[in-house]
Amino acid sequence: MGTISFNRELPKPSTSSFPSSSSSSTSSTSLTETVNGSHQFKISGYSLAKGMGVGKYIASETFMVGGYEWAIYFYPDGKSAEDNASYVSLFIALASEGTDVRALFELTLLDQSGKGHHKVHSHFGRTLESGPYTLKYRGSMWGYKRFFKRTLIETSDYLRDDCLSICCCVGVVKSYTEGPKIFSIVMPPSNLGQHFGRLLQSGKGADVKFEVDGEIFDAHKLVLAARSPVFRAQLFGPLKDRNTQCIRVEDMEAPIFKALLHFIYWDDLPDMEELVGSTSKWASTLVAQHLLAAADRYAIERLRLLCEAKLCESVTINTVATTLALAEQHHCLHLKAVCLKFVALPENLRAVMQTDGFEYLKESCPTVLTELLHYVARIGEHSVIACGYRKETSFDGCDVNGRRVKPRLQ
Repeated sequence: MGTISFNRELPKPSTSSFPSSSSSSTSSTSLTETVNGSHQFKISGYSLAKGMGVGKYIASETFMVGGYEWAIYFYPDGKSAEDNASYVSLFIALASEGTDVRALFELTLLDQSGKGHHKVHSHFGRTLESGPYTLKYRGSMWGYKRFFKRTLIETSDYLRDDCLSICCCVGVVKSYTEGPKIFSIVMPPSNLGQHFGRLLQSGKGADVKFEVDGEIFDAHKLVLAARSPVFRAQLFGPLKDRNTQCIRVEDMEAPIFKALLHFIYWDDLPDMEELVGSTSKWASTLVAQHLLAAADRYAIERLRLLCEAKLCESVTINTVATTLALAEQHHCLHLKAVCLKFVALPENLRAVMQTDGFEYLKESCPTVLTELLHYVARIGEHSVIACGYRKETSFDGCDVNGRRVKPRLQ
């Protein structure tokens, strides 16, 4: 980032025209910096892409950096006929309309061996003799016709399982000028969620009711439709429910639906302990499990991720098997990985296998056990699986003889 400061000293006022005590000085600062962004492009089936022809390319999805759209172009047989398909070519292209877009670029072919020997071509971190590269129109490119020799790439660690992985960084150059501020106003944080939350609490204007596990909840169709595509289809779609005055929700408990509404209106998780009337960590985990399933059911992605993060932080012997089954059923890949690593530890596996949750996992998600075996094998603890079950240990949130996989919320 470059900083240029202009200080303009006014001529001394004439004593014949102005009082001798009158003078002033102003300043401004021109700031030039880059707005940075990156995109990773994975090319699967490299061997099938070969032979598509010189000048033909595989393009990434477009991505936005600095107010402009960009795309990565990979040429398996090269861009120029003169190279006789001896090289692969790699370029970054401006994919949206723009004139004289100045930018820095970095193209990286990732070493997939884990050794970190990436092939990098970069503008970043060095002095450029002619400054940033300028793209003058849509389709303008920067890159390399001879990025890598094909014979070398095909015997290298850059190609793994017939896949290449490319990372592109773009830094769009922006300039603006700052002058002295003549005001100072403190901006309060957004309180949109509080306004909608109070709307839910008051019930004013509610135009739809839900019956959940014997309890009735009032809500507003437009708010629900704005927050969930499932509610939008249910309330306004061509196949909407005929009776939208009172909709019956099956397979969900009332406290969970209440928590779901809380998030829809407040955009925040409710107090789990207050919701279930318990300070038990196990009870809070149980709510998060049920709420994750509800978030997935109504396609509320932010809530699903919040619940996934909360469950990652509260993995225990007693809850991990049920959480793992939940992660598999609702495609929570990060949560699934955390659970598998926890269960595979020698000090945890035997205890987890004694829980009713593990029995539920075997019945509902048998394929996960194969993945668990791989995790166990990595740490050389094959014999742990053959150990007998013992049912003499009590875990948080349940007793030895009364454990339940998915207990109801009281």
